Amino acid sequence: MIQLNYRDSRPIYEQIKDGLRKLVISGAIKKDEKLPSVRDLATQLSINPNTIQKAYRELEQEGYIYTITGRGSFASEYVDIDAGRNKELLKEFDEIVRELLYLSEDKDALIKRIEAIAKGGDTSDSGK
Repeated sequence: MIQLNYRDSRPIYEQIKDGLRKLVISGAIKKDEKLPSVRDLATQLSINPNTIQKAYRELEQEGYIYTITGRGSFASEYVDIDAGRNKELLKEFDEIVRELLYLSEDKDALIKRIEAIAKGGDTSDSGK
């Protein structure tokens, strides 16, 4: 389900958030499907339950999951995900593009890369 990289500079809860977010967006976790309990996932990943709780709380605030008291956490429908997340991602995208342009990345190469992603292509070898 989720794999942690202890060499990654990102905090563990962010890695968990990213992993669960990708599972929800990709449809691997279906709408209204129950997520593992905080305790179960903490045991499975051998980490503190508070770390899982923080990831779940933030995913709920972003609209990727919802919680029913006493029943657990469930995946939200993709269309229910807050438009605020789009704004947040576009802001990050703009910052990254500005930095790439500053570092002399070719504008046309960036456009081709976006087009390849939009078509479902692989971009792993199309960098400098």
